[in-house]
Amino acid sequence: MQIWCGFQRPAGCALKIQKKNCWNQKPSIFVLLKILKFHTMNKAELIAKIADDAAITKTQANEALDSFIEAVTKTLKGGGKVTLVGFGTFSVSKRAARNGRNPQTGAVIKIKAKKVARFKAGKELSSKL
Repeated sequence: MQIWCGFQRPAGCALKIQKKNCWNQKPSIFVLLKILKFHTMNKAELIAKIADDAAITKTQANEALDSFIEAVTKTLKGGGKVTLVGFGTFSVSKRAARNGRNPQTGAVIKIKAKKVARFKAGKELSSKL
C-alpha cells in the first residue's frame, strides 16, 4: 500500500497520483470514493449487466428495464404497491404539509403535502447487505 495525502491507497487501485509532494492537500470526496472503490451504477451500466447475464442485446435489456420502470410507475400512480419477494416493496407514502426554512434568508416557508415513492428492502436483500 502507498500513502497518499495521509490516506492509504489499495494496491489494486488504478488511481494515479498526479502531484508529487501533496502532503498539504486533502483529496476530494470523489477521489476518496475511487480509492475506497465505492461505485454507483448508472442506467447504462445496469443495462450492460442485464444484457451480459441474460445473454440478450443491450437494446432488449433497455426495453425490459424501461418496461419494468413503467409498470412500477403506473402501479404506484394508481395507489397500489409492487412487491418482489426477497427483494423488496415499492409503495406510495403521503408526506404531510410542514413549515420549512429558507437557508439563505432564514424566512419560514410552507412546504405542501405530497405523495412520495418508497422502497422497503426485503428480508433476503437486507441479509445480503
